[in-house]
Amino acid sequence: MDWQSLFINDLDWEFALEIVIRTIIMFAVILIFLRISGKKGVRQLSIFEVAIIIGLGSAAGDPMSNKDNAILPALLVFITILGFYRMITWFAMKNEKFEGLLEGEPVYIIEDGMFNLDADDQTYAKDEFFSEMRQQSIEHLGQVRTAVLEPNGNVSFLFYEDQQVKPGLPVMPKLYKQKHKNISEESEYACSFCGNVQHIQSGSLKCPRCQKQEWVKALVSLRIS
Repeated sequence: MDWQSLFINDLDWEFALEIVIRTIIMFAVILIFLRISGKKGVRQLSIFEVAIIIGLGSAAGDPMSNKDNAILPALLVFITILGFYRMITWFAMKNEKFEGLLEGEPVYIIEDGMFNLDADDQTYAKDEFFSEMRQQSIEHLGQVRTAVLEPNGNVSFLFYEDQQVKPGLPVMPKLYKQKHKNISEESEYACSFCGNVQHIQSGSLKCPRCQKQEWVKALVSLRIS
């Protein structure tokens, strides 16, 4: 294998310095754009804004390393994208329906301590959502009154008061994996699919809410914040 050809090939060292300068300029332009947009983190970006960032990356990439691509045309692309972004966001502020189409609508994931069956199953992977809950010191669904997936990807939680907490589906990995189809010990059990809690004495039972048949022993502990 020709290592010199792999890593260097016919690189012009004068152009290598130019690549450094081009990269710094284009990277600075991207940072300025993000600063102008007012966003402070990736999780604040909507799908539309992520698409804008991808477009910026594509426009910035070629001038960084391609001798045939000048920086000025790329800056023109940036200005065009910025103008388009400002126009779209202004129109979204004036029209709620368009804003919902552009940014997406909040999705109720949990209501009354159970998973919302009307939500799209692909909206949020369950293990990813459980991880989000554990980071909020949540042990089971019965501690949560409502959970809403916001358009920017954040999850908003509203909790039950301590005296209102009810039995719920565990979100801790070891407990959640202890699923049963045939119950041998009488207790409160939560459906592993939807979180519905039933008092089961023994035997097998289909969840009356989602018709699934896997159960996990429910927890009733209070949330420690």
